[in-house]
Amino acid sequence: MLKKIVIANRGEIALRILRACKELKIQTVAVHSAADRDLKHVLLADETVCIGPAASAESYLNIPAIISAAEITAAEAIHPGYGFLSENADFAEKVERSGFIFIGPKPETIRLMGDKVSAIEAMKKAGVPCVPGSDGPLGNDIKTNKTIANRIGYPVIIKASGGGGGRGMRVVRNESDLEQAITLTRAEAKAAFNNSMVYMEKFLENPRHIEIQVLADGQGNAIYLAERDCSMQRRHQKVVEEAPAPGIKADMRKSIGERCAKACLDIDYRGAGTFEFLYENGEFYFIEMNTRIQVEHPVTEMITGVDLIKEQLRIASGLPLSIKQKDVKIHGHAIECRINAEDANTFLPSPGKITRLHIPGGFGIRWESHIYAGYTVPPYYDSMIGKLITYGETREIAILRMKNALSELIIDGIKTNIELQQKIMDDSNFFKGGTNIHYLEKKLGSQE
Repeated sequence: MLKKIVIANRGEIALRILRACKELKIQTVAVHSAADRDLKHVLLADETVCIGPAASAESYLNIPAIISAAEITAAEAIHPGYGFLSENADFAEKVERSGFIFIGPKPETIRLMGDKVSAIEAMKKAGVPCVPGSDGPLGNDIKTNKTIANRIGYPVIIKASGGGGGRGMRVVRNESDLEQAITLTRAEAKAAFNNSMVYMEKFLENPRHIEIQVLADGQGNAIYLAERDCSMQRRHQKVVEEAPAPGIKADMRKSIGERCAKACLDIDYRGAGTFEFLYENGEFYFIEMNTRIQVEHPVTEMITGVDLIKEQLRIASGLPLSIKQKDVKIHGHAIECRINAEDANTFLPSPGKITRLHIPGGFGIRWESHIYAGYTVPPYYDSMIGKLITYGETREIAILRMKNALSELIIDGIKTNIELQQKIMDDSNFFKGGTNIHYLEKKLGSQE
């Protein structure tokens, strides 16, 4: 087992990693910006290193500073968490060239799956179902592009090959708008991702967002740990996640899960990962793979009993998976609400000092957060300040527990989206299950 690691992240995921390390008796080094000296995991870590000022570009995205922190503390490995450098192949490569272990996939795997075009090609070879599309990047010949669009069938969506997070995509509903959409998406992709390559896919009108959690040890073992439904979204950002997904039967889960596990072996995957799909009319369509731990990983842990962070650490230590596919059992239902420091109506960020905090408790309640009374939420980073997770023997019980937990959760001094989460839990269509990815925006009246 690893002896000491650098936690190259902040907030709740950094604290989550620290807790897993303590259970495995791994020493921790918390790297942090000047604005994050009072973060919970920084106060609890064995060692701390300030790697720069508040701005992410000068701290959490500062590759030389992070690697230097590993060197001066004699750490063995670096855990990137999610966001920041977690899916940066250059970072992973520099970590390993510097003699440290990157707790995640190999750099070449991150590159393969980080480029949407090459990822889709790899998945098709592995037998994973994909959205009908251009089967590669679009060229400059508009006649050819129109032919492709007609073959796929309108509406289509133009996507940036290096995109993500809802950026670099445009829906095209008729031929007359195609050329301009391709041009604009290329320009946006070049500016945002320094990669102007775009491709075309069929635009599914009312899909759900369903993803498959996988673990692979790089030693010939790969498993899937059920699915999550992440369809409750606003502007392509997840708001509520749950597992298992309503309406997905055991045979469907087995079929798509086995294909994802096989794909992991085909691409020589190592670590935790997630295959993201659009799901419509009983069919799964691959859209991308996240080569890291996900924000919503706790709901999978709650229904399977598998500690995904500890598995990541085991894999990075060169150990095989601690469980086999036959050992994975699904029990009950789990729901996660992301708690953000933002106005529930305008969605504007709300940094500031937390003057009072009451955390809900009781059977089946889990709170993942770095905040505490007296903590000041800085304005420099993502607005998510916590994740409230509930577990129940049934989905109905999990929802009822979430309603109770949200009513008990008190965060004073800043604005939060607790009110929005309460509205979602009270929504009759959410209660039925199976809402699509456009539902929340339509409900909020902000469909663009």
